[in-house]
Amino acid sequence: MIKTLNIIGGGMAGSEAAWQAANMGVQVIIHEMRPKVETFAHRTGNLGEMVCSNSFRSDDDEQNAVGLLHWEMRQAGGLIMASADKHALPAGGALAVDRDPFAETVTAQIKAHPNITVSYDEIASLPEDGNWIIATGPLTSGNLAEAIAAETGQDALAFFDAIAPIMYFDTINMDKAWFQSRYDKGETEEDRTAYLNCPMDKDTYEAFIDALLTAEKTEFKDGETAKYFDGCLPIEVMAERGRETLRYGPMKPVGLTNPHQPDVKAHAIVQLRRDNALGTLFNIVGFQTKMKYGAQKEVLRMIPGLEEAEFARLGGIHRNTFINSPTLLDNQMRLKSKPHLRFAGQITGVEGYVESAAMGLLAGRFAAAEILGQSIESPAPETAMGALVTHITGGAEAKTFQPMNVNFGLFPPVVDAKTGRKNRATRYKMYTDRAKAAWSQWLDQARLDAA
Repeated sequence: MIKTLNIIGGGMAGSEAAWQAANMGVQVIIHEMRPKVETFAHRTGNLGEMVCSNSFRSDDDEQNAVGLLHWEMRQAGGLIMASADKHALPAGGALAVDRDPFAETVTAQIKAHPNITVSYDEIASLPEDGNWIIATGPLTSGNLAEAIAAETGQDALAFFDAIAPIMYFDTINMDKAWFQSRYDKGETEEDRTAYLNCPMDKDTYEAFIDALLTAEKTEFKDGETAKYFDGCLPIEVMAERGRETLRYGPMKPVGLTNPHQPDVKAHAIVQLRRDNALGTLFNIVGFQTKMKYGAQKEVLRMIPGLEEAEFARLGGIHRNTFINSPTLLDNQMRLKSKPHLRFAGQITGVEGYVESAAMGLLAGRFAAAEILGQSIESPAPETAMGALVTHITGGAEAKTFQPMNVNFGLFPPVVDAKTGRKNRATRYKMYTDRAKAAWSQWLDQARLDAA
């Protein structure tokens, strides 16, 4: 009897889980509710659609934890990373993606795989038998979210996620804005000019902060307390923490020189990053917002160079649910109370596109191995993927569990008895060298177990 793996959700995690399991020889059905059931943030029915930033963040696999995660996923034949590389945009040392062609490629690859079927239907309750991965992400449908909450016996944890606006390049005033990556980072000239910069003097900055603080904001339901993931704070929330907060965050004026006024140091600088390969769309970096639409246009047009900007998409805010994974999941990402159910992606309490896809990669491999009667261990905590899955399945403190990006603080410390404490650059290289060796060993062992 052929055993099938069912995956609920066709986002980053669900698509990657399906790809990995199918490549191991398992029949997979992806259940995706879009476009029949729409969400606040999605625009299409494509698999792997990006709804927030278009950046996968740093691609440096020697000095950065997320860059290391990129490397591990590439080594494992990851669909998400292959599609991102195919549609990469200039972004200095980061990996930014042309979001629509990226999702179209993910969708085409999934649908072309002989072991994968896509079913466009909503799963509104927890399945009672079979082999399932729940990878519904932060926008889990209301019915399924209620079913999950009922099974876990506790209220679903939640925070709020904000989306940054996107604007048309040809409406930006290039007499005021200029192209330059911070500190001229990037291997090519295209990379070094991957960002648009809009400078502010002190008076303009102060007026902008005043307008930001008094602008109309999205209101929450009665009794609902807004909690935010620190890596995706709305700009208004940052401004409320202090008038200088934005100048030390997304508007920091360092590493950039204005060619229009090279002798004038800007008080603050707003950066925009290319959002598509044509260069016709740019998103405002770090400018997630909960301002109402009318207020957004008014306030953002105070930015020099954006006075007549037209918006392809305005920012917004939505509820992001996740489970308390340290208490609910085992080290194979199975729900302890119903082991035939696995969870993957952002709903497990990881934050970010890459982290979500990475947890999908592991869940897909774990599930496929179990279906095929193979034995597969979790990767070592010294690897990026191992550090993440260890964190969400028991390494984190359950009482204070919050969404987490991959970072070197999740890894076991590097011990160097000969030299003692290294400088940061050397220490990070030690982390990544150790991780790459451990990840390669894990992949080799998985291949031997499957043989």
